[in-house]
Amino acid sequence: MTKLLGKKGVRDFCLGLVLLAFMVGLVCFPKECMAAVKDGLSLCLNVIIPSLFPFFVLSALLVDLGLAAYLGRALEGVMRPLFRVGGACASAVVLGFVGGYPVGAKTAIDLYENKMCTRTETERLLAFCNNSGPAFILGVVGAGIFGSSKVGFLLYLAHIAASICVGIIFRFYKGEKASAQTQARGQTSIAAKRFTVAFTDSIRNSFFSTLNICAFVLFFTVIIKLFAISGILPALAHLLGALFMPFGFSAEWGERLLTGVLEISSGVWTLSGSGTITGRVTMAAFMLGWAGISVHCQVLSFIGNSGLSTRTYMVGKLLHGGLSALIMTGIGWLVPLQEPVSAYLAEQVDGVASMDFGTALTGATITAWVIFLFFLAASVISALYRRQKRLKGHDVSAQERNYRIR
Repeated sequence: MTKLLGKKGVRDFCLGLVLLAFMVGLVCFPKECMAAVKDGLSLCLNVIIPSLFPFFVLSALLVDLGLAAYLGRALEGVMRPLFRVGGACASAVVLGFVGGYPVGAKTAIDLYENKMCTRTETERLLAFCNNSGPAFILGVVGAGIFGSSKVGFLLYLAHIAASICVGIIFRFYKGEKASAQTQARGQTSIAAKRFTVAFTDSIRNSFFSTLNICAFVLFFTVIIKLFAISGILPALAHLLGALFMPFGFSAEWGERLLTGVLEISSGVWTLSGSGTITGRVTMAAFMLGWAGISVHCQVLSFIGNSGLSTRTYMVGKLLHGGLSALIMTGIGWLVPLQEPVSAYLAEQVDGVASMDFGTALTGATITAWVIFLFFLAASVISALYRRQKRLKGHDVSAQERNYRIR
C-alpha cells in the first residue's frame, strides 16, 4: 500500500477524490458550513487576533532589535547545558510559555533566519518551544471547561514540565559537538535594525502571520463540521472505541480524541461533557501537548522552504502530548481532583465565552509589553556587566604593563 501511494499519479488521484468529497460536502451542507465559518470568525476575533498579534510584534522586535542576541550572551550558561542550544534561544522558550501557539515556533524560526542559531539548534528548539499560553489553559480549559482554577494550574504545571522534559530529551538530537559555524555565530557582531524600521516591519509581518493563522482556524472549523455531519467522525470514533474497549475507551472518548487531534479549541470543549474528572483532565493534558493538526499547519507554513526538519517538530509534539498525559496522571494520584458544581461550571463557561475583543487584547498587550521590558532590562544589564568586566580587564593589563616597565 505504501509503495502504491508513493506513486505520483496515485497520490494525485487520491487527493482529487478528497477535494471532490469536500466540494460535495460544501454543496450539500451550505448552512452548516456557514455556521461553522461564523463560529470560526468569532473565535478569531475574540481570542486568536487579540491574543497572538501583540506577541508576534514582540517576538519580531526582540529579534530585529538584537535584544535576543544580547540576552543570549547572558543566558548561554543556562541554555547550553540544559537544552544544548544557544542563549539567544531563551526568547523563543519564554515567549512559547506565555504567548501560546505558535508564538514560540515563530520566534525560533525568526532566530534561525537571522542566523542567531544553527539549523540543529532550531530543530531542537521547535520540538519543545511551541506551547499553549497560560491564559488559554488557566482561563478557557481550567475555569471554562472544568470550572476549577486548581485544575487549570495543575494542567499548566504538567504542560511546562513535559515541555522541559522534551527539551532535555532533544538535547541529544544530532549529538555532535558544536560546529565551527556555531563557534563563528557566537563571535559575530549583532546586526540590529533601527527601531523605526524594526517596528514597521514587525507590525506588517505580524499582521499577515495572524491572518495566516486565522485562515487555518476557519478551514479546520469547517472540516470538523463536515466530518461530524457526514458521519465520518462518529464512524472513526466507534472504530477507535471498539479497538480500545478493553481499556475502557468508548466511542464518545474516541470522538473527543479525534476532534482534539484535529483542532485544539474544539477538542477541549468536548471535554465539558460526561466522564470522570481524572480521565477528562488527562485527555486535556494530551490535547494541550499535542496542540492539534491545525496548529501544526500554522507552524509548517512558517517553516516553509527553510529546510528545517518537520519530522523533528512532529515527534516532539507527540512526545509532549504523551508526557503531559503521563505527568497529569501522576499529579492526579497525588492531588485529588474534585468534580465542580454544575451551576458554577455553567457560570464559568458563560464568562469565558463572553470575553470580548477589548479585554483579550488589553490583557495580551500588557503581558507582551511587560515581557519586552524584561528582555530590554536584562539586555541592558548584561551589556553593562560585560562592559564593566572588559574595563577591568583593560585596567589589569595596564597595571601589568606599568609593572614590567618599572
